[in-house]
Amino acid sequence: MRFLTWLLTNAVALAVALWLVPGIWLGGPTSGSEEIKHKLWRLIVVALILGIVNYLVKPVMKVLSIPFIILTLGLFLLVINAAMLGLTAWILSGTDVGFHVDGFWAAVLGGLIIAVVGAVVRRALEDER
Repeated sequence: MRFLTWLLTNAVALAVALWLVPGIWLGGPTSGSEEIKHKLWRLIVVALILGIVNYLVKPVMKVLSIPFIILTLGLFLLVINAAMLGLTAWILSGTDVGFHVDGFWAAVLGGLIIAVVGAVVRRALEDER
């Protein structure tokens, strides 16, 4: 159950970023029920890969960049979030998922949105328990 909650939280946060940031997108139909049918499983796949990247790579990046995090008073964490989003797009670039991140600033904004929405959803789920 915990895995499913984690995956759905990532998917919701990613869906909000896809909706709000023009530089982050999934290929395929752009409207109607066809879009939902086509993109739903792809959104779950991207959320799973992003979660795995965040679980495996992000802690290493944080440890290696502690001086930069301290020097920038934590703002470098936005760059790390952007890097994780970019790494996810790069990993999925060889597949038919069609997840794309166009540029550094789109990745930064997307990483910020994913972090904030994910925290809000996790907090809401904790309050329900």
